[in-house]
Amino acid sequence: MEVKRSRFLACVRRVQSEDDARSTIEEIRGRHRDARHHCTAFVIGPRADLQRSNDDGEPSGTAGRPILEVLNGHGLSDLVAVVTRWFGGTLLGAGGLVRAYGDATAAALDVAGTRERRLLDIVRVQVPMNEAGPLEHRLRQAGEVIDAHYDERVTYRVATTDADALTRDIAAWSAGAVQAESAGSLWRDIVG
Repeated sequence: MEVKRSRFLACVRRVQSEDDARSTIEEIRGRHRDARHHCTAFVIGPRADLQRSNDDGEPSGTAGRPILEVLNGHGLSDLVAVVTRWFGGTLLGAGGLVRAYGDATAAALDVAGTRERRLLDIVRVQVPMNEAGPLEHRLRQAGEVIDAHYDERVTYRVATTDADALTRDIAAWSAGAVQAESAGSLWRDIVG
């Protein structure tokens, strides 16, 4: 977008870590070396725990913070936004900068769209081979069976939104004979 001859180009990209975000920032900075400012913000983590912003030479609070506020206002995480500005010769003032950086970020999000993802818990369950059939049927109804490994015992990994409830259900289904344990987590896209 253009505001009083200053050009603003916003880029948003999904990232997994702070290192990914910083790498993206440097990539964009390298791609547009002729620009005066590369203002940034990123939000990372299932609860948006890691948040950073940078004004990159603009007056304090006029660029990075407005970008971050747009990301938070959309309820987004695991995302970096870089707004590159080519100075057009006219000072925009603090209010003008805040609006321009926020509007550029919002426009980029509108173009990019969003994807809803859910963090699922993974539960690991081991059962004797002769009990596997009935339990597998119940596991498939209760969550997403990611994989099953058949050996002397059958080991299932099941993704669920509520690991505690699934663990209680498994204990009830097996009269306490089968135990479940936490085996990490994974992200799944929400479709529909």
